[in-house]
Amino acid sequence: MIEKKFDVSFIANLALHEKQIQQNYRPVIAVHKWFARRPGTLFRGLLLSEFAEGNLKDIFFKAHNIDGKIIADPFMGGGTPLLEANRIGCDIIGYDINPMAYWIVKQELAHLNLEQYKEVARYIYLELKRNIGHLYQTICEKCKNKAHVKYFLWVKTYRCPKCGKAYDLFPGYLIADNIRHPYCVIICASCGELNEVSDKKKPGYCFNCNRLLTVKGNALRNRSLCPNCGNNNIFPDKTQGKPKHRMIAIEYHCSKCKNQHRGRFFKKPDLNDLNNYAIASSMLDQTDLRFVPQEKILPGDETDRLFRWGYTYYKEMFNKRQLLGLELLCQLIENVSIIPIRNALATNISDLTRYQNMLCRYDTKALKSLDIFSVHGFPVGLIQCESNILGLVNDDNGSVIGSGGWVNIVDKYIRAKQYCERPFETKIIGNKKVQVRINGEWIGEFKKSADKKKNVKLVCGSSTLANLPTSSLDAVFTDPPYFANVQYAELMDFCYVWLRKLAVDQTDVFSKETTRNEYELTGNSTMERCFKHFTEGLTNVFTHMAKALKPGSPFVFTYHHNKIEAYYPIAVALLDSSLVCSATLPCPAEMGSSIHINGTGSSIIDTVFVCRSTGVVSAQTLVNTPAGVALLVQEDMERLKSGGIKLALGDIRCITYGHLIRLAVWNLRKEWDSDSSIDDKLERVNCFIQNIGGWSSVQRYFSDEVLSLNKVQIWETQMGYGGPLDEISF
Repeated sequence: MIEKKFDVSFIANLALHEKQIQQNYRPVIAVHKWFARRPGTLFRGLLLSEFAEGNLKDIFFKAHNIDGKIIADPFMGGGTPLLEANRIGCDIIGYDINPMAYWIVKQELAHLNLEQYKEVARYIYLELKRNIGHLYQTICEKCKNKAHVKYFLWVKTYRCPKCGKAYDLFPGYLIADNIRHPYCVIICASCGELNEVSDKKKPGYCFNCNRLLTVKGNALRNRSLCPNCGNNNIFPDKTQGKPKHRMIAIEYHCSKCKNQHRGRFFKKPDLNDLNNYAIASSMLDQTDLRFVPQEKILPGDETDRLFRWGYTYYKEMFNKRQLLGLELLCQLIENVSIIPIRNALATNISDLTRYQNMLCRYDTKALKSLDIFSVHGFPVGLIQCESNILGLVNDDNGSVIGSGGWVNIVDKYIRAKQYCERPFETKIIGNKKVQVRINGEWIGEFKKSADKKKNVKLVCGSSTLANLPTSSLDAVFTDPPYFANVQYAELMDFCYVWLRKLAVDQTDVFSKETTRNEYELTGNSTMERCFKHFTEGLTNVFTHMAKALKPGSPFVFTYHHNKIEAYYPIAVALLDSSLVCSATLPCPAEMGSSIHINGTGSSIIDTVFVCRSTGVVSAQTLVNTPAGVALLVQEDMERLKSGGIKLALGDIRCITYGHLIRLAVWNLRKEWDSDSSIDDKLERVNCFIQNIGGWSSVQRYFSDEVLSLNKVQIWETQMGYGGPLDEISF
């Protein structure tokens, strides 16, 4: 059972490494972008702890075939729990109300003739190159021969309402730092030439016009002085329509000069570069646009930012060259007659749009394009990056260069599907990472070389409407939505408006013009989805799944938030479902830059709630004082530290919240009234948390003096709660 066999230190260490470069540990996630994916190693560890025999460390890197177990996920999102369950032989049932989530998991599990896919993807690349490859060429400033553009950089322009003249909005003139390039690259504010300097703090003078270089831009905190009349302007101004841009710089790749050249190649756009864009605009005007989306952007908590910048339609978020390339790709894919191949390529197009739009930014340190969702929102910057839609391939070894092109997306998809056929784990040995092939496991519904077909059921819809027989599930593993988290539907509409015109599905999943749904369980001011709505929805799902579970089978989910109130719906849902939380386990879930926690002082640590309708719970975990809670948190901290986790205060707070909610469920369960109002239920949970003291009381025991106490001395003061082997039935 998970409660006894799960090894926090072991899994925490694996999960921490995975979350740093998750795509290397679980390449299957590269099928398409989804948000806040939990570590696959975590769910593999949980599944094996519950269903496999032996010590977790010993069995983790071995193949398993757990036949006859049915695992459900009512909030499948990107599909991590289902993929891990499917991989070890379980039958899986997944639900998600968002069509994009349904489609992504379906493609992750779909069988694909990989050689056939490669052949068609290559053909499409060559056809696209033949049609528009010349639009992504430039003249190398060193050898004067043709070279391939990696990225075009554009700056937003603004028309001064006072004098009527347009000017650039530069937040700064540094376009490349001297981390992955020998020099800092600074645009001259006077003449626009690119200067390579050693010290950005003392950049000196422009080599072309001899004017003093500066890193500081002319646009700061939505204000900018007009260089023509001196008027202090406020931007954005939606009355000016969608943003306009001017090309300011190019990073390119010259295969002839690269061996004799240090660093990257940068240049100021010349007349030929500007003319290529004009040609692209003309070609777009002459193209029958069957796939460029005509949908309007809908109001929303995230999309309202786009309205402030004057965007009205999704197509306005792309420049004309990007629209031309995407339209031609769609037309080529439309002609693919083999449905699995077409659907894979349609998924590629959907994912590619993340990089082929005018909200992408250029990372001045990593020197690459950042996709539109790199911060899980619609951040409208002032400097935008247009990637070569074809992508670049190294002539020497065939490796893919840069990011944001067709070859990049296809290469990731190939590696994702290869991983499905031959999954691996990454073992940490000292400072080395060693890939361990898990022969005998595979991901998918069907594999040509396998002797069986796995049962997979995916539903685009609410799990509350699922027709699941009572006591039919062996486990539920899920990562539920967090109140007021990322507005997935608002963001995914950006990809969906392209995908729905190309993908072929036997259901009506693409019949609607948006992925948004009134029953989506996130707080949303625009759709008037409040805390009460979130609690009711979560309770409905938990109750429905609990009834379908076999008695005593685990209902396991991950959760964290930087406010204790956001946990109250979890407690209500568990109590209404007659589930008891038999354990809470900490595990790394996110990187520190995650949108949930960046700048909030919150946590990278999830609490894994292990719940059952009947079973046993360790008596020593049933504390009733802040000191007792602090002791349990200290134990968790030690396990995490043993796994290499460097904890911050936010982590400790979230671990504490997990224990407080577990205790609230345990203590309120016997007198819980499921028929009372949502407000009354939430208040009952709140009263329990306040009575035990909450975080403010528990944190008093995390002083330097308390943290330095010997473990045995602390345990001796709490022996009334039961010894390590004592258990209480429920």
